[in-house]
Amino acid sequence: MRALETTPETSARMSRQSSHDTGVEKALRSALHRAGLRYRVHRRPLKGVRREADIVFGPAKVAVFVDGCFWHGCPEHATWPKRNSQFWREKIEKNRARDADTDARLREAGWLAVRVWEHETAAEAAARVATVVAERQALSRVRKRAG
Repeated sequence: MRALETTPETSARMSRQSSHDTGVEKALRSALHRAGLRYRVHRRPLKGVRREADIVFGPAKVAVFVDGCFWHGCPEHATWPKRNSQFWREKIEKNRARDADTDARLREAGWLAVRVWEHETAAEAAARVATVVAERQALSRVRKRAG
């Protein structure tokens, strides 16, 4: 990756970007909690894999990732900066590849990764997550009875 040339203003703005407990994450967690769901926050679903999910439903094996449109290259809202364009394209493509690898590792271990874009409303995302968690919990109960 090329060296990043930046201005002091850009550097200051980027340093204020939060990677945990963003407004989108908090709104989603609040909506999930109101729906009666309980979860863990900022956990690594898989031991030995240094990737942290934003919200984890352990028994259902569902890991929720809240992805920023810029940082993860949203198909609807991704923008490619003009300044340092090669650096940013490489960075975002690397993030996308890591996301795909994370999803594959989780799937191999019996987990389901749910990706929520920052532009989704908390209510829509929470409904989608709640449906997936309920389906996985029901499937788990069926397996326990049959086993």
